[in-house]
Amino acid sequence: MRRRGMCVPDAHKEGRPPVARPGGPALLLAFGVSAVAIFALTLDERVASVLLAACVAGAVGLLDDMRTLSGPVKVGLLLAASLPILLLQTYNPHPVLPFVGHLRLTVIYPLLVLIAIPVTSNTFNMVDVFNGLVSGFAAIASIPLLLAFVVMGDWTMVAVTAALFLALAGFYPFHRNPARIFPGDSGSLAIGAAYGAIAIVGRVEIVGVVALIPAVLNSFFVLSTIRGFIEHRRIKKRPVKLTPDFKLEASREKDAPMTLTRMMLAAGPLPEGAIVSSFLILEAFAALLACTTFAMVWWS
Repeated sequence: MRRRGMCVPDAHKEGRPPVARPGGPALLLAFGVSAVAIFALTLDERVASVLLAACVAGAVGLLDDMRTLSGPVKVGLLLAASLPILLLQTYNPHPVLPFVGHLRLTVIYPLLVLIAIPVTSNTFNMVDVFNGLVSGFAAIASIPLLLAFVVMGDWTMVAVTAALFLALAGFYPFHRNPARIFPGDSGSLAIGAAYGAIAIVGRVEIVGVVALIPAVLNSFFVLSTIRGFIEHRRIKKRPVKLTPDFKLEASREKDAPMTLTRMMLAAGPLPEGAIVSSFLILEAFAALLACTTFAMVWWS
């Protein structure tokens, strides 16, 4: 990729060194080869749903990496990533909530599935801002799903979730600080689609939502301050800025987007690595809450 000029500058490093991008096709290939093998062994349509959702989202992301789509167009195209789940009917319209039990959402649940994949895809895309963040974040978030499937004895979904986790674990050493490759939108959108699809077809929706609380909050802060879907590369005022000693500090401009990172930097500047560590610790706590949530669902 370097030889072909497929690089972007690392904006948070001295000299803005070039970093290869996008690494999404490699991530998707690693996950896809495993998913195809699992489907060949099980013939479980849920595996096909997850793989197709990830491929469609990855294709949209690759197009965005090459042409820079607008926010609304990208969200609209990502609706297609939900279609494999709906067409193959690998969803169950009776999600389970703690202390409530099974809900009956026969009419509304397909609509929720339709918007769920674009939401999870963009949620991961919005945290892909620092070296190693989205790959580490997604790997941690997948652990509660993996443990839930083990307890449920759903070994097909254990294998699919493990494939996603291991693809992320293999990618992370190249993505962590200092990054040698960025996943790009093709990577972050594919990861988000695969994660959302696994949670839906595996019937652990509430576990997946709780595990993503930090990313969901970050997305809410961003969307509420910019008032809509805007491609992040087109946001004129940045939520954080680089100091002369290459630390990050919160922007003092009132109309700059509010993000979780900006809130973390309220007390003062921090190096990029410290911010990523804080994010991952926060996500580890959310993963623990997700495991607790599953325990309440399982035993209620």
